[in-house]
Amino acid sequence: MTTPVKAMTARVPGWVKVVGSVVLVLALLFAGIRFSVLPGLKDLFGTETRDRSGPALLESIQDISRYDAASGNFQVVVDLEKDAKYLPDAVRGSRTLYVGAGTVDAYVDLGKMGKDDVRVDENRTSATLRLPHARLGTPALDPERSYAVSKQRGLFDRLGDLFSDNPNSEQAVQKLAVRHIGDAAKESGLTARAETNTTEMLEGLLRSLGFEKVRVTYGD
Repeated sequence: MTTPVKAMTARVPGWVKVVGSVVLVLALLFAGIRFSVLPGLKDLFGTETRDRSGPALLESIQDISRYDAASGNFQVVVDLEKDAKYLPDAVRGSRTLYVGAGTVDAYVDLGKMGKDDVRVDENRTSATLRLPHARLGTPALDPERSYAVSKQRGLFDRLGDLFSDNPNSEQAVQKLAVRHIGDAAKESGLTARAETNTTEMLEGLLRSLGFEKVRVTYGD
């Protein structure tokens, strides 16, 4: 005859529950969740910023022979979302909404002109110039006009920010903003405007030197 075995259920000690609750509260607190019962917490642990940077050092000097003939101002809204597999966004994931503003210059490199690209008649009344096509410069992001509209991060991402110093937390959205601004500049007709402005500048300059006929062409 077998004796029935009763299922034994282990009770969790009370101190374990207390410690678990304290750890959870601290995690949520340091993850950046603001509690309404602690309105002065932010001011209590406020930080002071000091600039201890050294002087800037001149590394090199380059002669510039290009003529910056046009500049475009652009603005783009970047919406970057990163998800983790098999985890909800509230636990692991991030989404950043970023407004990027910057400029792109279009220039003509006059230094690439050879001796055969400038022709002047014997009477010095007519001149023909052949220039390289205008090109786009590197997009420059303006930090004064660029800003993050919102940042949403999961609990694990918030905890990770506490134990890591990442000054490039916005680097991904800034790179995307620069890329989109550069793509927009290619479709904006900025190089055509630069060539028009360069032609007008050279025509005015040469006519002031006594040339009656000035012809400017472009080709690589």
